[in-house]
Amino acid sequence: METLIPGIVLVVLSIGTLVSNTDRRAKVAERKLRTLERKVDLLLEHLGIEDPSADLAFKEIDELLAQDKKIHAIKAYRELTGAGLVEAKEAIDRRMR
Repeated sequence: METLIPGIVLVVLSIGTLVSNTDRRAKVAERKLRTLERKVDLLLEHLGIEDPSADLAFKEIDELLAQDKKIHAIKAYRELTGAGLVEAKEAIDRRMR
């Protein structure tokens, strides 16, 4: 029985480490994806190519602002652009003017 406990502890620690590493990799991949999306958006903007899906999303943001749902609009902007909280809040504030 005494030799079984260290084995169980080792298995539990191994599983915890594996889950932690997987979660960390997913977060890194998500950040890289957001960065790439922003770069593609900048390229499209520079080339003068409009993204029709973005127009629909910004219409949704404008509708949320018209309903005085600023927090929901900030959340929608962050999901659309991958922007951080401060950047999204500033963009929504500019859009409200």
